[in-house]
Amino acid sequence: MGHCYHHALSSVRKWGGAPEDYLPLHQWFDEPSKLITADFRHRALRHHAEGIFMLERFFGPTITIASGRTVPVRLIGEQHVREDLGYIPGFADWVRCIRPEPWMGRAQPIHRDVDPFAVPPPIERKAA
Repeated sequence: MGHCYHHALSSVRKWGGAPEDYLPLHQWFDEPSKLITADFRHRALRHHAEGIFMLERFFGPTITIASGRTVPVRLIGEQHVREDLGYIPGFADWVRCIRPEPWMGRAQPIHRDVDPFAVPPPIERKAA
């Protein structure tokens, strides 16, 4: 599909109401990630099954559109992802496509610096 407004028009065709009823939900999928990368890879952030459940947590289980009809948010999210990808992948499907680079696994073991129980206590010396 492409633009959030076109997704919103598709939602209107499916459930009625006005594009403004759906626009915030479709923008939630696209806008933050398109600021980072303006190609298809932006979809890895929210275009998956877990992203659809996140949408529901942000907007609630349903929205009430201008006509008074109640529409499940999950269905709107599924519509958006299917229109962009053709199906609903899981987050793991996106992650499997990431080529690991050496810098990705260079985490420093900070537990020694912040966890007092990770470092053995100092040896006590008895007074003579």
